[in-house]
Amino acid sequence: MSWGTELWDQFENLEKHTQWGIDFLEKYIKFVKERTEIEINYAKQLRNLSKKYQPKKNSKEEEEYKYTSCKAFQTTLTEMTDYAGQHEVISENMTLQITAELTRFVQEMKQEKKSHFHDGRKAQQHIETCWKHLEASKRRFERDCKEADRAQQYFEKMDADINVTKADVEKARQQAQARNQMADDSKSDYSSTLQKFNVEQHEHYYTHIPHIFQKLQEMEEKRIVRLCESLKIYAEVDRQVVPIIGKCLDGITKAAESIDQTHDSQLVIDAFKSGFEPPGDVEFEDFSQPMKRTISESSLSNSRSDGKPEVKFGSKSKGKLWPFIKKNKGAGPEDFSNLPPEQRRKKLQQKVDDLNKDIQKEIDQRDALTKMKDVYIKNPQMGDPASVDQKLAELGHNIEKLQQEVQKFQGWLAEVEGRLPARNEALRRQSGAYESQNTSAVSNCAQDRESPDGSYTEEQSQENEVKVMTTDFDDEFDDEEPLPSIGTCKALYSFEGHNEGTISVTEGEVFHVIEEDKGDGWTRVRRNEDEEGYVPTSYVEVYLDRNAKGAMTYI
Repeated sequence: MSWGTELWDQFENLEKHTQWGIDFLEKYIKFVKERTEIEINYAKQLRNLSKKYQPKKNSKEEEEYKYTSCKAFQTTLTEMTDYAGQHEVISENMTLQITAELTRFVQEMKQEKKSHFHDGRKAQQHIETCWKHLEASKRRFERDCKEADRAQQYFEKMDADINVTKADVEKARQQAQARNQMADDSKSDYSSTLQKFNVEQHEHYYTHIPHIFQKLQEMEEKRIVRLCESLKIYAEVDRQVVPIIGKCLDGITKAAESIDQTHDSQLVIDAFKSGFEPPGDVEFEDFSQPMKRTISESSLSNSRSDGKPEVKFGSKSKGKLWPFIKKNKGAGPEDFSNLPPEQRRKKLQQKVDDLNKDIQKEIDQRDALTKMKDVYIKNPQMGDPASVDQKLAELGHNIEKLQQEVQKFQGWLAEVEGRLPARNEALRRQSGAYESQNTSAVSNCAQDRESPDGSYTEEQSQENEVKVMTTDFDDEFDDEEPLPSIGTCKALYSFEGHNEGTISVTEGEVFHVIEEDKGDGWTRVRRNEDEEGYVPTSYVEVYLDRNAKGAMTYI
């Protein structure tokens, strides 16, 4: 099967077909280019999506990623970035192995096609020239034959006429002979030209054209083979990244399997546990006896006198406030005394760990400078040993300062850790007394309770509207009867009451105790008739009057 023998007369159709093959190859190249653009855009969108949902550094979102479910999601985002990278690899490999190679191949094909059809047209022009030369020789031979025949007939006519002179007859005979000679010469030339044309025609249709068409056939088959290889490469490029993409998906699956709901629940406890004990039962107040109303010591609830409506969440209450509600969003105290015991302990421990890390960094720098100084001492030409003395002194000062800070925070930490077990023991001792001695008052039998988060509940018969009051802490006790003193206390340390419900004290100052520590680490005291609030129990030494109403009796 050969184009040269089977399609010897289809020069123009072969030219159209080979051009169609090149156009089809260019169409495939365009398809691959658009595929690579899709892959690169897809990879870019995946990367942007992953980046969009990554936690921001030093933000609240970053703290949330301590949970296993959040860690699994972060792993998914990381794997999706790697997944996007594989689509970039697909785009790059298709561009290099298919688009670039086929583009170069198409240019070579165009040049080769142009060369082959140029040779074909040249061969066609040559055979057409030979044909025209043969036709001219043939027409000349035909013309000479006719003229020779007319000359012969004229001679025979003159020779038969008796009235014509001998000279005219001779002249006619000579002309007839000349014409016959010309006809013979034209015949010889025509015969020679015909033989030459037949040879040229045979070479044209059996040698030149088959050779040219064979080259075109090889070029076309090479194009088909190249397209076949490109299609295989197209599939192989995708197949090469499948294992890596599979690993990315396996990583996501593994991350999902690592989620531990129990661990996450424990982290919530660790993050928000206050260390407080729940409030005890509300004691009954017997209003049938002529006695002075007092506030219950076993509950965090407050009494409301004169039938004044109670405010709900977001408002200020009359009576005892939850000691850790912040009045403003300013910076808290250095010892984190504004936090619940458990959270305070964690903050102090974290602060101690951070300070120890800073100390280690300073020590490492000091050790490095000390080694450098030793090198300078042994090799003075490398540097002046005295040049590092100032930096060493500065590092020593920083280390000493940091160590003092560590001692300070460790003292606070030891205080918190030492107080928590003692508080629990005291609560266990007090559990029996709660049932028998407390005579704390409530505003009425339908009691309204204040919860640790500052929220309130009311009887169904009262209004359900949320009302916000803007009075300061100094007005909290204006409408209440003053609580009786149950003892005295002496401040062991100074304390600045920055938070709502607390009171500032100085070391050595003496106060009246109006409400004992209920296990939350705070004692309510009064400086004078108008100024009272909470102070840390560990900051004061309490002397209770066991005969006073409301004093706690230990079993």
